[in-house]
Amino acid sequence: MPLDIVLLISAIILLIAMSAFFNLSETGLTAASRARIHALDQDGNTKAKLVNRLLASPEKFIGAVLIGNTLVDVLAAGLASTLAIRLVGEVGVIYATGIVTLLIVIFAAVLPKTYALAYSERVALFVAPIMRVLIVVLGPATRAIELIVRWILAFTPSTKDDEANILAAHEEIRGAIDLQTRGGAVARHDAHMLGGVLDLGDLQIADIMIHRTKMETFDARESPQEIIDEVLRSQYTRVPVWKDEPENIVGVLNTKDLLGALARSNWDVSKLDIMSIAAAPWFVPDTTTLKDQLQQFLKRNAQMALVIDEYGEVQGLITLEDILEEIVGQIADEHDTAELHIRPQTDGTVNVDGTVPIRDLNRHMDWDLPDDEATTIAGLVVHEAQLIPEPGQVFTFHGYRMEILRRSRNKISAVRIKRLENPESAADPARAKRARSSTDN
Repeated sequence: MPLDIVLLISAIILLIAMSAFFNLSETGLTAASRARIHALDQDGNTKAKLVNRLLASPEKFIGAVLIGNTLVDVLAAGLASTLAIRLVGEVGVIYATGIVTLLIVIFAAVLPKTYALAYSERVALFVAPIMRVLIVVLGPATRAIELIVRWILAFTPSTKDDEANILAAHEEIRGAIDLQTRGGAVARHDAHMLGGVLDLGDLQIADIMIHRTKMETFDARESPQEIIDEVLRSQYTRVPVWKDEPENIVGVLNTKDLLGALARSNWDVSKLDIMSIAAAPWFVPDTTTLKDQLQQFLKRNAQMALVIDEYGEVQGLITLEDILEEIVGQIADEHDTAELHIRPQTDGTVNVDGTVPIRDLNRHMDWDLPDDEATTIAGLVVHEAQLIPEPGQVFTFHGYRMEILRRSRNKISAVRIKRLENPESAADPARAKRARSSTDN
């Protein structure tokens, strides 16, 4: 075989190998877990440190990969055409195109990319030093192409939205958690906890606060003995104190402060001045996010705040425990009253109190009822039905069948819910919005 033919074949094989390397590098670096690479970097791995530097400026290594890959692919195709013409004449161009395309697809694209996806961290650590050199060598060409691209993009409207980038990162983390949970690597309870941390920035105080109708409060005009009796019956450590009207909160009584005052008065209840013991109330707007409120709790060393609306009216209260429960789930101690607000039945239905938050039901039953327009189950039913239903009425929306069990005045007290196997309304938002109603039980 003539030497020039051998050299052409060798050059084509070398170029295909180089193309495989570029594809291997691109896939390995982009698919590598940044968390694992960061952990290796923290352990002192110099290659991992180099990978982090490459990932910090992805446009550089991607530009080098594109330039190098395009160059070797075009050169391989040209040399293959030359070789084919030398061997079989002009018609060899057709043969060369088909053969080189097949070789590049199999050996330079599919095979290296598949391997890189399977061993992304190992590949990234291997190619990082070589890619660093290639980036320096191809730097001038890469920078020239970047200038041309930026000049073209200058004619198109584009903005950088930091909030969108943060949201994208959060969604990526949520997707990773969901994927690992489905695969069994993360327990469902742990997934709920991780999701709860991410939700703190999306939820507002109004979404989880204890509503004013459920608040336990003391009247400042009551005698010290009456208040002490109420404290003994209460399961709470901190209780708001009001004056003249329940909405006029003037203080927060801490049972520890009350015991200390009793000890200083030699346990003479008649000497107590409740208002001098009560701490000043702390009011926060209902639009505050849980993340900000948690930071304020930690900053002020406080554990309870009164929630007010835009008109300054008290709407409820929130505690540090309420926020923590959004992360770890229900926290109960030996003094908490056991209340079964969510009661699964043997027929597959679930009896739920109307005041149960949608988020709590979703977490407890692993459901996906929407909580964008309403906070509680009763609120969701009223929002979807667009009326205050009567006991016995049945509604179907979002893939769930809801039967009204009890109603107290204008408030839904209890609902029976069943998740439908093949919900027609789940695929038809308009139908779900109208909500089917009947009086059959």
